[in-house]
Amino acid sequence: MEAIGINAGYFLIQVIAFVVIYTLLTRFAFDPLVNMLNARKERIARGLEDAAVAAKAREEAEAEAETILQNAQAEVQQLLDGARSQGEQLVQSIEAEARESAVSIREESRISAEAERNAQLSEMRGQVSAIAIAVAQRLIGESLDEQRQHALIEDFFSKVPADARAMSGGAIDVISAMPLTNQEQERVQQETGAEAIEFKVDPSILGGLIIRSQDRVVDGSIRNNLEELSGRFS
Repeated sequence: MEAIGINAGYFLIQVIAFVVIYTLLTRFAFDPLVNMLNARKERIARGLEDAAVAAKAREEAEAEAETILQNAQAEVQQLLDGARSQGEQLVQSIEAEARESAVSIREESRISAEAERNAQLSEMRGQVSAIAIAVAQRLIGESLDEQRQHALIEDFFSKVPADARAMSGGAIDVISAMPLTNQEQERVQQETGAEAIEFKVDPSILGGLIIRSQDRVVDGSIRNNLEELSGRFS
């Protein structure tokens, strides 16, 4: 080797150094690098597989979500339709109750007003009686005793017309100018013979009674008598 200009000792040292360096590089550099590259390759492959699985899962999840959404929309629409129907029924029920309540309130108000009016008329009964007696005494030109005064008051407030005494049986309405006492009501029922009587008050008739059955009306009111009297003089 020396003949060709190569120092054998130096060459051997270089060979040994190369082997050592190669061994060190292989053990501490190339092998870890290769292992790292292989591991990275496996991670990339695993990641691609996981990504494919995730994509498929996402597609399935989106399809399932769309199905759930459609079902939910259908259920919501069904609930809305049911709620709308129930709402309409509720509105109709509330309107019916409101109408019934309004009718009831009007009826209660009417009854209350009539009761208050009748109470006020009852308080005025004594004054009206005194005026009627005074007028009667002025007309006949003499004083009336207690018995005649009582008879006059009964005739003025609750005299049953002669034509009404034959209205026996059934139900009738008795209209007076002022509320009748219990005794007067009993006498009217006895004289008419009616099975049922509804007593009403109408101050505009001035006095006397109007008796109305289903098919007859007997007007014995002071107002009617005055109208007839006025017609005779006209």
